[in-house]
Amino acid sequence: MTARAYLERGVGLALAVVVVTLLVGQLLGQPILLGYVATGSMEPTMSAGDGFVAVPAAVSGDIEEGDVVVYDARELHDGGLTTHRVVEVTDDGYVTAGDANPFTDQDGPEPLVSDGQIVATAWQVNGEVVTVPHLGTVVMGIQGIVTTATDAVGQVLGLATDDGTENAGALLVGVGIAMLAFGTLFDQFGPTRRETRRSRRRANVIGFWVALGLVLLVLVTFATAAMVVPAGTSEYGVVSTDSPTDDPQVLAPGETGELTRVTDNAGYVPIVAVYEAQSSGIETDPNWQTVGVRDDAETTVSLTAPESTGEYTRHVGEYRYLAVLPPTLLVALHGVHPLVAIAAVNGVVVGVVSLLVIVLFGTGDFRIRTTGDHVPLSTRIERKLRKWR
Repeated sequence: MTARAYLERGVGLALAVVVVTLLVGQLLGQPILLGYVATGSMEPTMSAGDGFVAVPAAVSGDIEEGDVVVYDARELHDGGLTTHRVVEVTDDGYVTAGDANPFTDQDGPEPLVSDGQIVATAWQVNGEVVTVPHLGTVVMGIQGIVTTATDAVGQVLGLATDDGTENAGALLVGVGIAMLAFGTLFDQFGPTRRETRRSRRRANVIGFWVALGLVLLVLVTFATAAMVVPAGTSEYGVVSTDSPTDDPQVLAPGETGELTRVTDNAGYVPIVAVYEAQSSGIETDPNWQTVGVRDDAETTVSLTAPESTGEYTRHVGEYRYLAVLPPTLLVALHGVHPLVAIAAVNGVVVGVVSLLVIVLFGTGDFRIRTTGDHVPLSTRIERKLRKWR
């Protein structure tokens, strides 16, 4: 393969990574590796439509004054994601503001930002945010076209809801999968370029390690999604008042109330759920538990009202791991870092599946035999049915 061919493949792979990360980020509601700003509130650091490299909160470390963070706002932008700079760190949370704004977010209706609300941090080098000019402009343009198209198709198919978001998103995923399948079929069976050199590849033969790698990629993707997607941060409100009620969230200053939290496992593999307080004045008991197949479990959330009266928010983070290792080991690995526990689970999945495939099929390449086009479809179906008699 020539240097030009390697370059073309590298550029294609980079573009694929950009597209996938942006799409997955949109589906999950948080930026993954790449994000963008839609307004000019961060000028001159980032202009409207500029992209940036987003470091997930799980690996970004402690938040410091001067960091540019992406947080899930409660009031701003109707509760959507907001990318602003941390201008002050307090014991109760972070004060944030857009570089172009003469006021902070907390000067308005937005309360202090807690660690549980932060989903990513913009990557900075020597104090400067690493930006990708106009990336967001392109993405928003494509998103507008896709939204219009999915709304039109959704109405025809009767899939659109009142707000057109949930089913439209599902439809978008379905269309994406269909396009991927079509592209694969076209690549395999469509017209090909004329080969100018002799190929050593064998027709209708799939290498064992290639096939195994594809299977493992799919399984690891689903395993990771099963752990990451249901996890997240839960928000609890607490009112500190001189007139408390029976409501466990309306308390006298310094008083503690208790709530019951239910963790559901809709999957067919037991999970280990780990809970972490992501703000002061909140605790869970137990801090972790195992939830069986298609079962649920309860944990107690304790809220303590601050000494100063007012309304406050508290956050608890939930982390999930497939129970393919002893629960205590998973909890210990989680204590090192959540990504370490996820990697350990995926390592077990890879090891077990690889061993099963090798035991059942060996390590030989897979040959796909195709029947000639001259054989009628009915005859081919009849031959298939004979094998099952």
